[in-house]
Amino acid sequence: MDTIEVTADGQTLCNRVAQLLDSGRFGAARPLLAAARRLSPPSPALTILAARLAVSEGVPELATAELEAGIEVWPSHAGLRKARADALSKTGDIEGAARDAAEAVILDPGDPQAKAILGAALLALGRAADGAACLWEAVEAEPAHIVYRETLAKALRAGGDADAALRVLCEGIALCPGGVALRNAAILLCLHRRDFTRADRLAEQARAAGIADACTFGMKGHALSSLGRHDEAAFAYQEAYKLGPHDAYVRHLVTASGALPDAKRAPPDYVGTVFDGYADRFEAHLISLRYSIPGAIRTVLVTHPKVARGLPAGPVLDLGCGTGLVALATSDLPIGPFTGVDLSRKMLDHARAKQLYDELREADIAADLAAGTQLWPLILAADVLCYFGALDELFSVVHARLASGGWFIFSVEELLPDYDGIVPGNGRWALQRIGRYAHASDYVHECAIAAGFRILRADRPIIRREAGAAVPGIMLTLERPGHDD
Repeated sequence: MDTIEVTADGQTLCNRVAQLLDSGRFGAARPLLAAARRLSPPSPALTILAARLAVSEGVPELATAELEAGIEVWPSHAGLRKARADALSKTGDIEGAARDAAEAVILDPGDPQAKAILGAALLALGRAADGAACLWEAVEAEPAHIVYRETLAKALRAGGDADAALRVLCEGIALCPGGVALRNAAILLCLHRRDFTRADRLAEQARAAGIADACTFGMKGHALSSLGRHDEAAFAYQEAYKLGPHDAYVRHLVTASGALPDAKRAPPDYVGTVFDGYADRFEAHLISLRYSIPGAIRTVLVTHPKVARGLPAGPVLDLGCGTGLVALATSDLPIGPFTGVDLSRKMLDHARAKQLYDELREADIAADLAAGTQLWPLILAADVLCYFGALDELFSVVHARLASGGWFIFSVEELLPDYDGIVPGNGRWALQRIGRYAHASDYVHECAIAAGFRILRADRPIIRREAGAAVPGIMLTLERPGHDD
């Protein structure tokens, strides 16, 4: 327990408050700060400590007010400007943060922290090149500063120079071998570049040095899985789970590693379990990833001959309907009624609440199609075929359930070569991170034609953004030719 000695002077208390804030002991810092303010006259140092405490306690607006009062008294104090820049960034006022950081640089041109704060603010404003210039100066002044290097690498990557970003991180690892954050940033950058071999090598170096956390092992598993080394990936995911058992993302990775790499599809039990646990945050998460497929399907349906003439089209079978995002995106079009099929009961509960479906069925889509007899004019599958590797059998059963002249619109993730030019998997499809499959464009087209479809339209949407990187997709609009075609 922290006690206040009666003989303590204001400066000693200020030093102790700073130590407590640095160690995250905010509750202990508060009474000591109050005592320091009683013992000492107002000063920039006390104002900055009060602002730091307010930010740490999640009240950046209070910090901003404190600092504004201080700047009125000491307008030429660079530290107050830096502190307010930090507080403003926490409130979302990035432009204000940039102005304060720029003023701090003018007041103290040799301060690397001010330049780093300004660089980060400029990066957040989309001015990556200007941000990188400021951050370079900060790194040159303090080469071993981990946060400066991380932020500089982000700015360089945002500006299109991933090679320079990786060099900055690797130089930092050499200077600060115990910095797990730098190692993880370098591994993540290699994953973004699809340089899975180097990502695995960096992760293994971190493991061998004893500088690895749950994130390190999770990314190692991703790299190994992408290289087709699935048994090793499963072990890496298990190590991640040991270090981060309460991390939902890590649990997801461990669960996904149970899908066998040579399996033609993900196990239905796995898919149902994952999405039952994901249902309540599913839509908010996809929005944050800029998920595009429901809107892309709507764009295609607007061109449907009946819809284009204002006539009703349907009924519609929505495979893997999830929470009903496709029905929601097309609810203003003369399309329906909708029937949704999904493995996750909780996802179906969210779809039911939208009141856009005439029927919802908890079932595996392949089994449901095979057991059905109804012919559908429209069958949609938004981002669900990523849980199937081989597509030939599924396409055949969809073709059997599609009415003559009917449309089948679906999306898959595109299988791309790795950084070294090697195409993962069997060249047609590959099991990738967290249990999803990606498909080669030629393979998808060949399966569609072999099943008897006519390809009406081929689109290449960006499905979403994941960890800052675009996930490329393939979206085909297929038709079952009529008897007279």
